Amino acid sequence: MQKTFDLNVVSTVPLVAPRDLVALEPATEAAVETVVEGRKSVIRILHREDRRLLAVVGPCSIHDPEAALEYAVRLKAVADRVADSMRIVMRVYFEKPRTTVGWKGLINDPHLDDSFDIAEGLRIARRVLLRINELGLPTATEMLEPITPQYIADLVSLASIGARTTESPTHRQMASGLSMPIGYKNGTDGGLQVAINAMLAGREPHRFLGIDAQGKTCVIHTRGNPWGHLILRGGYAGPNYDAESLADAAARLTAAGLSPRFLVDCSHANSNKDYRRQSEVWDSVISQRLAGNEGIIGLMLESNLAEGRQELSGPLASLTRGVSITDACLGFDETERLLLDAHAKLQRAFATVE
Repeated sequence: MQKTFDLNVVSTVPLVAPRDLVALEPATEAAVETVVEGRKSVIRILHREDRRLLAVVGPCSIHDPEAALEYAVRLKAVADRVADSMRIVMRVYFEKPRTTVGWKGLINDPHLDDSFDIAEGLRIARRVLLRINELGLPTATEMLEPITPQYIADLVSLASIGARTTESPTHRQMASGLSMPIGYKNGTDGGLQVAINAMLAGREPHRFLGIDAQGKTCVIHTRGNPWGHLILRGGYAGPNYDAESLADAAARLTAAGLSPRFLVDCSHANSNKDYRRQSEVWDSVISQRLAGNEGIIGLMLESNLAEGRQELSGPLASLTRGVSITDACLGFDETERLLLDAHAKLQRAFATVE
């Protein structure tokens, strides 16, 4: 009899069950407290019960755990200084969707050598999230592989669905069961409808195939996630952070029966993929918020220890520390300047209102 399955599968490798990985890298009391408070503060901002601005700041992707922790320590110091006006959440992205091919992120290939030691990648990712949360700094990440949340979601305060996957029914179903607020990016073409549809779908109950904590295939029943919000990141047609685009986004959300709340991504198409222009986007959006646009709940910056990017052409030891290997990032000094400047402006605005 001819074989009709696995014709293009070379091998299958068993993976550690989620509960076993959690047992190896258990959440500490300090980390859990950070996660819980981080989620609560984001929800309060979404509901406009907290007037602070949400700032999701950090590397395009994590490829060097030690450098990521150094960044987290420095960001926590700034977060403490601006806590009255901003809620800073560190961007800790481990999975990278690719338009064609390329490095898929720390979970998929933690050794950066095409060895694809996913079991070790999951353990490293969980350890990094644990250490950052123990500093008192909440974390945000993109959920790409539907199985990944079983391994790390308990340590994440804010999740996102990317521009390439917002239209995916699988990701909308996954989002409906996540335990934290979740942002949906507009499509790569810049259109908002796929993200609006995703928000509507994600807040509804779903039933779908997945795995449980024991790693067994099961049918997952979800309640729906009520804490969805739109992320504006521009598209092929250009940026969408200007006042007209933000007014259009608010109107489209309201017409769909959704709260007109959104977070602006200063990178990607909004900066025309020029990391240095993130500052322009940031300043413009801050000005619009100060001018009274309450639909703006926050911003996202791609930032690393050092500015720019480098090619992944060898092992970790051959790379320049703190420089991105995916999208180019702002350096930390410029990031700190932007955060402190926004803090000063927001504080003055808050004082005027009071």
